[in-house]
Amino acid sequence: MGHHRRLEGNRPIGGVRRTVPGTVLQYEADTDASPATAWALIACPSRWPEWSPHVRGGWHLGWPQVEEGSLGALRLFGAVPVPAKITRVDPGHAWEWRVGIVTMDHVVDAREDGGSRVTITISAPGPFEATLKRTYGPFIQRLVDRLARTADEAVAAHGG
Repeated sequence: MGHHRRLEGNRPIGGVRRTVPGTVLQYEADTDASPATAWALIACPSRWPEWSPHVRGGWHLGWPQVEEGSLGALRLFGAVPVPAKITRVDPGHAWEWRVGIVTMDHVVDAREDGGSRVTITISAPGPFEATLKRTYGPFIQRLVDRLARTADEAVAAHGG
């Protein structure tokens, strides 16, 4: 089953070293699911509610998966639109979006021992990042853990 690790620091994400000033907040979870299974959960807006109950999908962020350059909105609690822009997509591996002053990287890596690791990295300007670490960070770790459990359940039910 999945395991999680919370990391902080300026380390490579998706093969690219981030050069964000200050601390970069990273939240990870391992799953026995294949990278393709984890990717489908993290990159398809229609699948976000399966692991992120407050998110009901997105408008104009890409279909069936997020698309680089898309400018749309995240659907919170089914109705509240939160503007977002998909700034980078490496299909099957990583995507990044900007929501206000916050940038979030979503990465799926294959593990050498099988399965995959899902990582969400958050960066924001200085003092705001410290606030995110205390407030939103623990919530993001729970979401990443939930995504890993959801992927594990897919493996148990269907294989993959």
